[in-house]
Amino acid sequence: NGVGRYLVWSDIPNDLQLRWLEEDGHVSPFRRPSGNSNGNTFDFQGRQISCEHLNRRVVRYEPDGSVTVLADSFGGKPLNAPNDVVVRPDDGSIWFTDPGYGSMGDYEGRKGELELAEAVYRIDGTTGSLTLLTDEAIKPNGLCFSPDYSKLYVADTGRPDRDIKVWD
Repeated sequence: NGVGRYLVWSDIPNDLQLRWLEEDGHVSPFRRPSGNSNGNTFDFQGRQISCEHLNRRVVRYEPDGSVTVLADSFGGKPLNAPNDVVVRPDDGSIWFTDPGYGSMGDYEGRKGELELAEAVYRIDGTTGSLTLLTDEAIKPNGLCFSPDYSKLYVADTGRPDRDIKVWD
């Protein structure tokens, strides 16, 4: 978080988010429980967005402390276990991967059936509607945009022969 000058990361199996403060370099618990969160980022209003394995959802933490669920299902079926998330600055859209790792056992979430293809999704920054971008990847995991936001790079950890996929 550039404004707060801190870094947040997840200790997934311990259901904990930690925070490092630039000011004095100390690390402290930030959020517990965290829903076995994995990917974390901030939108361009400074709100934290997290992918929760346990609850199979993408959430936004509001300034007043409340939690807004941004996505927890697609086509009437629960998400698998959202994993990583990025936000576009031009339109506020939120892009995330849903490979299901947190639903494969109880170590990083809760074991459960995957009812959807493992995929990459986009939440519209204005309407909040959820769109399936692709289910081509075997295990879509980490993702990031090119510096000009014209390409989305997705690490496919289920495909050792080609672990990065690019979408224009």
